[in-house]
Parts: sequence; structure tokens; C-alpha cells
Amino acid sequence: MTSFYRLSALSAITLGAALSMTAGLAIAAEKVSADQILNALQPKKPLTRGLSAGPQTDPAVAAKQIQFVDSLRNRKTRSLSLGEREEIAELAASKPKIDLEIQFDYNSADISKASMAAAQELGKALSNASLKGSTFVVAGHTDAVGSEPYNQDLSERRADTIKRFLTEKYGIDGADLVTVGYGETKPKNPSAPIDPVNRRVQVVNMDTKTASK
Repeated sequence: MTSFYRLSALSAITLGAALSMTAGLAIAAEKVSADQILNALQPKKPLTRGLSAGPQTDPAVAAKQIQFVDSLRNRKTRSLSLGEREEIAELAASKPKIDLEIQFDYNSADISKASMAAAQELGKALSNASLKGSTFVVAGHTDAVGSEPYNQDLSERRADTIKRFLTEKYGIDGADLVTVGYGETKPKNPSAPIDPVNRRVQVVNMDTKTASK
């Protein structure tokens, strides 16, 4: 893959949490700080073993959800089934989130030079002691230009690029980053499927930590 630092502009991407949601704190890439990302991704309650929001979660259901997420650790992005991708989206919908505009090269999975600072701030935030060891979903998305199979592949490569950047540059444990691609199926702006805003990667704090952390 092209070096992370040889990258040039124009694909808008969003790093957020709810996989099919557009709500959430939105911050321009050139203005985002690690502290802003950290605050947005902080759990709304003390970290527990449960993944579901709210204290009334059936322990058996919570345990099943944790088992599902654990089964995704170290899985290759392209190995996920459609059902698994949708289950990830459902679980992620209520988790802490942030929308960050970053840039990918057009028709590419490479982070742009203009967006490197924002990617670095993300790395700093996820390295913070309060988030370290948490499980994060990194989801890639595209606009609707091109074929569905191509866009699915591109979205997976974009998610993998972010994971690679975080693991190589910031030492984030790869087992704590679950990557998934959604292609053009979950646009940020459904009324304009070819809008560049739909070309993005989203990050969600799954509000749980690995058993060893």
C-alpha cells in the first residue's frame, strides 16, 4: 500500500460511532484535537462487561453480545458476512461517537496528506489510558459512484488503512480494532448518494474492554 505520508486529497471521510447514524458531534478535520475525540468517545457510564446500553440489559444477552464481538477479533475484514456486518451496526448504534472529516485520495484507500494531522489526533486519543484496551469498530464507507462490489472492496480497504495506521504508528492492539466495510449501503447523506461526504470511515467505542486489559 502507498505510504501513509505520500497521500493527496479529496475524499471526505467521517470517523464516528453509530454505523448507520449521521448524528453526533461533528468537528472539521483541521480543527480536531485528541481531547475532543477522547471526550466524544468516553463511555457514558463506567465500563462494564456488557455491550448494551442501560442497566436493565439481560446478563445472558450482554454475554452473548460480548462473545460475538470477541469472535471478530483478529478477523480479516473481508471474512465478515453480511449478517455479521449488520449485527455490528446494530450493536454500535448506541455507542459513544464522533464525526471527523478526514480526506482519502479519490477512488483510493490512502489517507491524504491534508488529513494526516486528524488521523494522528485519533491515534493519540485511542492511546489514552482511559480508552486503551477498549474495543473499537472501524467501518469504511463509500459514495455510490462505481459498482457495488468495487465499493464494498474499497470500503474494506479504507477501514484496514485506518487500522494499519493506528497499529503501526500508535501501537494500538490490532485485536482491539474490529474492521468492517459497508460500501455504499449506509450513506451519511442518503438523499445524495454520490456526495463526497459519504466517502468516510467511522469509529465507534464499543464500550467494553478486552478480558486481559
